[in-house]
Amino acid sequence: MNKTRLILTMIAIVVSFGFLSSLDAQVITTGSMSGVVKDRNGEPLPAANIVVLHEPSGTVYGSAARMDGKFNVPGLRVGGPYKVTASYVGYSKQTIENVYLELGQNFTVEFVLSEDALQVGEITITAERGEIISADRTGTSTNIKRESIERLPTISRRMEDVTRLTPQFGRNSSFGGIDNRLNNITIDGSYFNNSFGLAGLPGDRTGVSPISLDAVEQIQVNISPFDVRQGNFVGAGVNSVTKSGTNEYSGSVYYNYRNNDMVGEKAKDAVINVGTFKFNQFGLRVGGPVIENKLFFFANFETDNLTQPGTTFLANNGGQPIGGNITRVLARQLDSLSTFLGSNFNYETGPYQGYDFETPSTRFLFKLDYNLDNSNKISLRYTHLDSYTDVLLSNSSSLGFGTRRSNLNGLNYQNSNYKILEDIRSIVGEWNSIISSNLTNNLIVGYTYNDESRESMGTMFPFVDILETGSVYTSFGFEPFTPNNELRYKSYQLQNNTTWYLGNHALTFGLSVERYESENVFFPGSQSAYVYNSLADFYKDAQGYLANPNRDTSDVQLRRFQVRWSNIPGQEKPIQPLKVLYTGLYAQDNFQVMDNLSVIAGIRLDLPIFDETGFKNAEVDTMNFMDENGKTVRYSTSKLPDANILISPRIGFNWDVFGDKQTQVRGGTGIFTGRPAYVWISNQIGNNGVMTGFERLDNTRKRPFNPNIDRYKPTNVSGKPASAYELALTDPDFRFPQIWRTNIGVDQRLPFLGLIASAEFIYGKDVNGIYYINANLKSANGAFTGPDTRPRWTGSNKIVSKIDNAVVLKNQSEGYNWSVTAAIEKPFADNWYFKAAYNYGEAKNTVDPGSIAFGSWNNNQHSGNPNNPGVSFSAYSPGHRIFAALSYSLDYFKFGTSTVTVFVEGYTQGNFSYTFSGDLNGDGGTSNDLIYIPKDQSEMNFEEYTVTVSGKSVKFTVDQQKAAWDAYIGQDDYLSKNRGKYAERNAAFMPMVWRADLSFIQEFYADFLGKKNSLQFRVDILNFTNLLSSSWGVGDAIVAAQPLTSRGADAQGKALYRLRNMGENLISETFQPSANINDVYRIQLGVRYTFN
Repeated sequence: MNKTRLILTMIAIVVSFGFLSSLDAQVITTGSMSGVVKDRNGEPLPAANIVVLHEPSGTVYGSAARMDGKFNVPGLRVGGPYKVTASYVGYSKQTIENVYLELGQNFTVEFVLSEDALQVGEITITAERGEIISADRTGTSTNIKRESIERLPTISRRMEDVTRLTPQFGRNSSFGGIDNRLNNITIDGSYFNNSFGLAGLPGDRTGVSPISLDAVEQIQVNISPFDVRQGNFVGAGVNSVTKSGTNEYSGSVYYNYRNNDMVGEKAKDAVINVGTFKFNQFGLRVGGPVIENKLFFFANFETDNLTQPGTTFLANNGGQPIGGNITRVLARQLDSLSTFLGSNFNYETGPYQGYDFETPSTRFLFKLDYNLDNSNKISLRYTHLDSYTDVLLSNSSSLGFGTRRSNLNGLNYQNSNYKILEDIRSIVGEWNSIISSNLTNNLIVGYTYNDESRESMGTMFPFVDILETGSVYTSFGFEPFTPNNELRYKSYQLQNNTTWYLGNHALTFGLSVERYESENVFFPGSQSAYVYNSLADFYKDAQGYLANPNRDTSDVQLRRFQVRWSNIPGQEKPIQPLKVLYTGLYAQDNFQVMDNLSVIAGIRLDLPIFDETGFKNAEVDTMNFMDENGKTVRYSTSKLPDANILISPRIGFNWDVFGDKQTQVRGGTGIFTGRPAYVWISNQIGNNGVMTGFERLDNTRKRPFNPNIDRYKPTNVSGKPASAYELALTDPDFRFPQIWRTNIGVDQRLPFLGLIASAEFIYGKDVNGIYYINANLKSANGAFTGPDTRPRWTGSNKIVSKIDNAVVLKNQSEGYNWSVTAAIEKPFADNWYFKAAYNYGEAKNTVDPGSIAFGSWNNNQHSGNPNNPGVSFSAYSPGHRIFAALSYSLDYFKFGTSTVTVFVEGYTQGNFSYTFSGDLNGDGGTSNDLIYIPKDQSEMNFEEYTVTVSGKSVKFTVDQQKAAWDAYIGQDDYLSKNRGKYAERNAAFMPMVWRADLSFIQEFYADFLGKKNSLQFRVDILNFTNLLSSSWGVGDAIVAAQPLTSRGADAQGKALYRLRNMGENLISETFQPSANINDVYRIQLGVRYTFN
């Protein structure tokens, strides 16, 4: 009943305004024009006729001046050129030509008409291009035009290769240090996210571009837009519009290629020469009129296939130094293990190195634009992607031990990897209408479907992690999270915006609605997962099975065993349905206070409503758990978040200081609301104790190895609560993410070369951040002694013994982020473009959530109470970033053009936490205990140990470890400055890396049958610096983020540990040169034929 009232209330608000409504209303897909028509005495000319002509398509937009002489023409195609004409009876016409519009830009013009009696004739003025100093800019935004998209170096042809022109751009397409899943991606106004939240961008699951860059006209990145139409993000809104046909038939056919000979082989001393590198791409685009001046089409098609090494890490042949891409894992041991598994269990592991991954993809786009008349324009666009790729097995410790590969410690076999689909279907329609001279409307309707299901490369077999000195050495078996892993989701979208122009006010009212539905089948651990402390332990346990398959006790102690089973009779696969109705209302006023000062203020109300798709577990309803404050709480597995209205007020301003478009001050403050990754909510529907059961045993002999994946599952299930299980829960008052963001910026036109300098500061504070607790964790029952006095759990740490964990998704308001930016830019003109920027930022939160509830809590590093970890650096915290982009074109003899573009970038490579390997404090996490940094050797407490390296026994004494650890701390920038403290989460930052990318385009053209035809040859070189020198452009790799292996407590209760060894030596340095595909140059050749 409460939900019904909320919906009816919101509808009533819209109806009271008398406007139409719709969905996903944060999107702007066009440009607009506004201005005033006056006579020579400054008097307004009401009803003056305004005609806006898009010259390439012949599309005409019409309007009339209001009583105050002002006019608005919205819904204009981006690009140009446009011709704008003002006319009035008895006065000479005035025309402004060569007008180009940026995405979201409102181009302002002023017409001064002369009476015919003065016989001045028609006046024509040429417009000046420029969007940086503009009355529309209040917050932080970056517009990327077609020239940049076509010229910037790229071999992936993905969006992030051009959005990196945004100064606040960060690792994995994060902006301002915010999780990239909290961005909002739109194409032609249509919601186009990876909304389930297993990746940040569409195409990320397979690493392909869902839409060809050839089909994109412009891209806009908005971090703090104070226009309330733009919402549904707390990171950034990345808004793209696709190309449209014109009155001229035009098209392009192109082919891109690279192979082994076009990939570098050396990253400093490391040799990268394994596997096959090959890429082929064929594409075409075509556009033109169906009915001249009326109906236009545009189509684009691409198909490509990428083959590259599955891994560039190599096994050690014995005696090789560990470093670069040479791991500690011995090739002879992997060969013997593979033979053993094949001979005794008929399981084929596949190779552990030298194998290839493939990524084929096909995409196409078709678009129609129809001019009903001068006041109504309709467009329809369909997008299609088919792709899949091979992927290395997961590094997550939610099953097994985690951190298995892509480092110097571990190397897995090929058949433990998996394949994943990413298929997308999207259709969107848009209708822009000018209802009257002071009333306009924009309507967008869309639908998007995604399929991200996966399959294993190998046959069904238990998954096994083998440890060596406390970390994973190798892994084999069926990938942990791939059994029955299916994901399909879809969204229906609608938005409507109505704008009413009243004098100096532009009032906008709108409604957004999205219907999201997903079906996720997630059955991790149904193949059983074993973790052994050594390879010898596994051999002994496996031999025990061969001698006695029916035994129920192992001769060795397993580090961990996990299994999940279907708990409902006849259930083929555990389907997790999630359905959400997400609605929003908003209203705002764009007020021109003075000629040089505008203020935009508005409010947005969003309301998410979840269908009741959760599963009821009556047993859980009676269980007492504990929150982060020690209070007793109860939860219901079927209770999804309540329908809470989210309020987002915003206000922004733009001040042209001297009224001459030379100096601009802009800024604002407001709240931004975004969707969560819906997987965070979906976890609850799958982990309820009724659909599946789950068992985890640590340090046990009760689960000896058995190749039968069903050996330890119950033989009979009833659908009643399972005998053991885990829970994922959501706080009933959980609210969608919100951030309060404030920014201030200054733009200054410099007196030379057309350069514009900018400075910007942004600050954001969490209103509803993300937070996790394990409500089934007891209070600590002890503490360590000595310098490290953190709490510890001895014995069982569970409140309810049959519940492995009960992780609750909650909100916090402690996180924050900030960044400062300085930039200088020369917009495209006179055949050249330049932009350079510096950005430094920090972002802090309480957790970097993954996709699995338990893993998000279990892997959140802390040094005290895991349910109250405090604020520390986000994994996306930006650090330093500097870049410069320069593009220059040389035209010669009217038959050719040469274009060179260079992009140089230096950036902080990342950040990490120093943690123990293993569960030091007994909370159940094997990689979440932050280390204590000793003041000196007297505070260290090492345990002597011996290892076998290449058949030789090597002993590390306590004194050797103390000396080595003290030296290690001394050479580490972060540790040396924080002696006597606990390490902070993600507070250790990596060095900056510097790389340059280069593109060179040679174009030859000539007229044929009255049309321009061109042949273009292109070379793109990523990491051009490495081509110049094999020592340049090489990044850094962390030698060991877990330098200490936990050994519990000694007899006095002090934390006891070992220092990690790398072969015969103890670790001695934080970083070493990395050796992956990004550290060497890659060259791509392209050829293109274009006619227009």
